[in-house]
Amino acid sequence: MEPSLGYVAPGEQPVGVGPHPRPWPDDDRLDPELLAHGDRRNVADRYRYWTVEAIVADLDSRRHPFHVAIENWQHDFNIGSIVRTANAFLAAEVHIVGRRRWNRRGAMVTDRYQHVRHHESVDDLAVWAAAAGVPLLGVDNLPGSQPLETGSLPERCCLVFGQEGPGLSDAARAACESAYSIAQYGSTRSINASAAAAIAMHAWIRQHAKPPDS
Repeated sequence: MEPSLGYVAPGEQPVGVGPHPRPWPDDDRLDPELLAHGDRRNVADRYRYWTVEAIVADLDSRRHPFHVAIENWQHDFNIGSIVRTANAFLAAEVHIVGRRRWNRRGAMVTDRYQHVRHHESVDDLAVWAAAAGVPLLGVDNLPGSQPLETGSLPERCCLVFGQEGPGLSDAARAACESAYSIAQYGSTRSINASAAAAIAMHAWIRQHAKPPDS
């Protein structure tokens, strides 16, 4: 059995819930294997025992209209964390530009529930964005960038992030309609790409999203 279902490794503390007592609920969203063996997945309590397909369908019914794009020319290890954060904030999609393969460990299996789209190049991303009517907004501390702390993000947009270190490529800068910077007060030149993505996504949430249902 997959560890994501009901298995608990020796010495680990169990998470989630164990087998569901019988009689089982009559609900076609529920997975009989999870009901029988328990649900140890990293999902919110309201999704316990649900199938992956049912969870995705529910998320799709209320996703936010912002997207996230990350350049992946050097196998950036931040991508998994960005996917996980995008899932937490219910982004419409995560777009990976460049190399198709990426390290999924940081996603903590959230890529099963978060839509992830691949683009071979920045040009391909730009073509998609134009067709979808979604402006590309760079997030990088570039000359002329608007401060994210006081700027206003459009409701429909795609937040674009570069590689850890070099930041946005020249092609990505050219494709973005505008850019936003994150204020820094210490000695470091830049902050971690996944941290920057989390800050930017939360800025969108603060401007456009209602508090989540309890």
